[in-house]
Amino acid sequence: MEFDLRDLPTRATLQELSRKIPELDVSSVETALLFMRVATNVFHHIHDNLARFGISQGKFNLLMIFYKESDRSFLPSELAEKAGITRATVTGLLDGLEREGLVERKSHPKDRRMIMTRMTQKGIERMQAVLPDHFLLISRLMQGLTEEDRRMLISYIERIDAEIPKAEGQQ
Repeated sequence: MEFDLRDLPTRATLQELSRKIPELDVSSVETALLFMRVATNVFHHIHDNLARFGISQGKFNLLMIFYKESDRSFLPSELAEKAGITRATVTGLLDGLEREGLVERKSHPKDRRMIMTRMTQKGIERMQAVLPDHFLLISRLMQGLTEEDRRMLISYIERIDAEIPKAEGQQ
């Protein structure tokens, strides 16, 4: 059964559950579920916006890596490491980006068994078209927060992120 993040359990439901699981922190669960729902909504808005440009989130992530260092070539394994995805996933994304003319593959100059990838001029131009719209959308999504709110949110998110390895070890 899938949990729909749009239908969050009520505080009363969580409090009832905490009677069965005394170590359950109702406020923590309530906060985390809301955080997950908002993160999902942000992701969907960004996904839909990128789709207008014919780019998936995965392709966008690779294109950002290329764009940040558009003067260099990457091994697919480097891209996988930088993007935090598998080599097989990188291969599939590169296939699509190459078909669209956004990246090109060439043999490694010293080892012809290896392939180097780099962004094409068309890829650079696509990113120059996408990025202003992409970052403006993100700005609009965050406009309800003051600069101080944003600094605090960053601090809170970093603290949550720091707890993830500890929580994984307790499972």
